[in-house]
Amino acid sequence: MADGSDTTLTADQTAEQAPNGLVSGIKSFAAGHGGAKAVIEYVGKRGARIVLVGEDGEWADQFADDTVVARQACAKAGVTVENAWERELMDQMRPSNDLWRSMARRTMAR
Repeated sequence: MADGSDTTLTADQTAEQAPNGLVSGIKSFAAGHGGAKAVIEYVGKRGARIVLVGEDGEWADQFADDTVVARQACAKAGVTVENAWERELMDQMRPSNDLWRSMARRTMAR
């Protein structure tokens, strides 16, 4: 038997191209906030969530079909992908007042 398996899929075989709209959205966010870092989260059948944290503390998210597409989009946009939620990155995030209000409504509604 040969080394490796011919049935094993590699990232190159399964990877789709990152949509231009996704890449431009990430670029736009990074440009508007003095640069950005990203954390990619797998969210099951929905795909992957890209959480962008700007240098000014603002944050936003985008969705991709899968984690491979998400990483490609961030690479094309020139945004660094963090491997996990590090303390420094979380300390940099500044939730808006609107977000605090929406979270309070959800808690009160339960």
